[in-house]
Amino acid sequence: MAGAGYRTFQSGEVLTSTNVQTYLMDQAVQVYAGTAARSSAVPSPSTGMVAYSTATGLQVFNGSAWVNVGSQVLAVDFMLSGGGGGGSRSASPGGGFSAGGGGAGGFVTGSSILGKTTYVVKIGAGGAGATTDDGQGQSGFASGFINTANGGGCGASRVDPAQNGASGGGATAGGGAGSGISGEGFAGGTSSASANGGGGGGSASVGGNGSGTTGGAGGTATANSYTGSSISYSGGGGGGGTTVGGTAGTNAGNGGGNAAGSNATANRGGGGGGGGDGENGGNGGSGEVVIRYLTADATGLTITTTGSPTTGTSGAYSYLQYTATGTLVIA
Repeated sequence: MAGAGYRTFQSGEVLTSTNVQTYLMDQAVQVYAGTAARSSAVPSPSTGMVAYSTATGLQVFNGSAWVNVGSQVLAVDFMLSGGGGGGSRSASPGGGFSAGGGGAGGFVTGSSILGKTTYVVKIGAGGAGATTDDGQGQSGFASGFINTANGGGCGASRVDPAQNGASGGGATAGGGAGSGISGEGFAGGTSSASANGGGGGGSASVGGNGSGTTGGAGGTATANSYTGSSISYSGGGGGGGTTVGGTAGTNAGNGGGNAAGSNATANRGGGGGGGGDGENGGNGGSGEVVIRYLTADATGLTITTTGSPTTGTSGAYSYLQYTATGTLVIA
C-alpha cells in the first residue's frame, strides 16, 4: 500500500482501488484518529507522505520517521560513504604468500524531508591494515544520516578468510571472497593461489581475481557531484601479489607487489591494499557524508552545524560536506 509515487490523472478517468491506495495516498493529506490508526493503514509510508491527526497535528514522513510540519520543512539530498576495510598480511616477507585487498565502504544516496530538529551525522572510520605476520586487517565502520552506509570487509590473510561488508574483502590462498550488500557495494575478488590476493569489492563493481603472482584489481568507485566537483567514493583495495600488486579503485589503496599495500585516501571510503609477499596491508579510508538542499528553500530557516563540515554552494544548491561526526540543526 502506497509508495507508487506521483501521477497526473486525466479528465474523466475512473480511479481504481489501487490508484487510491498508491498514488492518491502519496499525493493527498490523509486524516487519521491517531498514530496507531495511521500505522495500521500505512505500515510502509513513502518519503514525503503527509498525514494529519488530532493527536499529532500535520506530519510528514521524512524517510525514517514522521516529523511535525512547522512553519517550514527542508527537502535535502544526501550521499553517504562508509569506512573502507583494511588490507591484510600473509606470513612473513619472502614466504611467497600475499593477502587480499580491503572492501570499500558502502555508497548510499537518498532524499528526505527534514523538520525543525537536530540530526546526527556519523562518519565511519576506515579499518586498519594488518602489520603482523598472518595478521588480518580491520573491517571499516558505518557512516550515517537518515540512512546508513556500512563499512567494507577486510581482506583475507593466509589464516583468516575475507570478511563480508558493504563491499567484501578480497580472498587469498584459494579461499572465498567476502560478499557485499545489495545497494551499497559488491563482492571481493577470488584468489587462485597463495601468491596472489583478490581485490576488494567496490561500490560499482566486484573486485578483480588474483592470478599467478599478480594481485586482483580493486572494484571501481562511484562518482558524486553534490559539492560541484566530481568526487569518487568507495573503491576497492587492490590485492597483494608476490610480483605485481593489484591496481585499486579510485581513491583506494593499491595492492603491494612484493611490498606493502598502500593506504586509501581519507574520507573517500576506499579499501586498503593487500600486502604482497608477506608485507603489511594498507589502511582503509574513512567515510564522508554530503548533504545538499536548494538554497532558496532554506529562506526563513536557521541552519547550524557541529563537526566543522565544509560549506559551499553549487548552482542553486547549498551543501554541507562532513568529514567528521557532528550534527545538523534546523530551527
